[in-house]
Amino acid sequence: MRTALTAADLAVIDARLTPTDELLARAYPGDDGSRQPVHTVYVAADRYTPELPTVWGRAALTAVDAAGGVEAVAVSVSLDQEVAAAVAPGVRSKLEREPIEDLRIDFEDGYGDRGDDVEDADAERAAKRVVAAAGAGFAPPFIGIRIKSLEVATRARGIRTLDLFVTTLMEHGGLPDGLALTLPKVSTVAQVEAMADAVAALERAHGLTDGRLRFEVQVETPQVVLGADGTAPVARLPLAAPGRISGLHYGTYDYSAAIGIAARYQSLEHPAADLAKGIMQVAVAGTGIRLSDGSTNLLPVGERTAEAWRLHARLVRRSLERGFPQGWDLHAHQLPTRFIATYAFYREGWPEASARLRDALDRTPGAVLDEPATIRALAGFVLRGVRCGALSTGEVAEGTGLDEPTLVALAHPRRATS
Repeated sequence: MRTALTAADLAVIDARLTPTDELLARAYPGDDGSRQPVHTVYVAADRYTPELPTVWGRAALTAVDAAGGVEAVAVSVSLDQEVAAAVAPGVRSKLEREPIEDLRIDFEDGYGDRGDDVEDADAERAAKRVVAAAGAGFAPPFIGIRIKSLEVATRARGIRTLDLFVTTLMEHGGLPDGLALTLPKVSTVAQVEAMADAVAALERAHGLTDGRLRFEVQVETPQVVLGADGTAPVARLPLAAPGRISGLHYGTYDYSAAIGIAARYQSLEHPAADLAKGIMQVAVAGTGIRLSDGSTNLLPVGERTAEAWRLHARLVRRSLERGFPQGWDLHAHQLPTRFIATYAFYREGWPEASARLRDALDRTPGAVLDEPATIRALAGFVLRGVRCGALSTGEVAEGTGLDEPTLVALAHPRRATS
């Protein structure tokens, strides 16, 4: 075939697009395919013990049994009877086996200012207990700390706690595989850059591999969503600290208060919250940085237990539908509805997802014409369902013919081929 463009013409085009190619490869590598927890549980640093996940799991089961069992609670939060019956055994098993997927030992709002001597001791103690928990098999898959912010009033304290915690871990056995660090109240790109400098210095001090220490950024100030110059600083974070940021976590109450929402109406479903989270979503799409929704402060205790369970289950489902597969839990009694709503989401979507995946991979014409991007989304959906326990590898293999590594490759093809 005759073509008009010469090799020189194509070389000019390649040269023009080389910076774009480099940007896409550097800033938008895609998700790495590793597990993301469905929630993060927060507990004040002085209250953390290695047995805490087991204690919380038992408390959750006691609360559920007092209400008639998991299936009864599932029905009470508006699940269809058939779905409730389907998820109940898995949720009970989850509460017995792995009630907390991600635990954050809090040195910020949930802890407060207790003086340097007390916080020093608590930071060291927390690290030693994390090592003990990992050694005894009590540690959840992901565990770490939230330090104080890098604003001037708490900067030195936050960095010192980070240093004490990491240094003590290294002195008593090393870092757990699922180590998670959280930086709160970020308002500028410079604060994230400073945190990246701090963890890089710790890596050098302890002979760790470059990039071993990553951290989550809490989006809970309006300044990081819309900066003074009219730009969205949150969109600059991936390039400001390349490879360092593991996730963006929305801070429901700090953010709501900062923009003037009355306390009664502060919620992760407020329109202002959805605006901020929509910007977060676009800012890190394709970067591999994960997203987490925030918390609800209506706790399932006392006379408001049923009301709080209904609210929590609805908000968990809402977040999942909007592309936020993770959220915060603040009380043991929130664990049942976290897993009830999450398991229901994946079990209800499983028949359609499996059929569409099967048809797409077999090239069987169906009612829905799925693009490659949708196939990635379907595989990612099933993969998340497997990893949280809502779906079993056996039923996925039977329903789709796919094992977990194949699902990872389908859901994250850029990583699989890189």
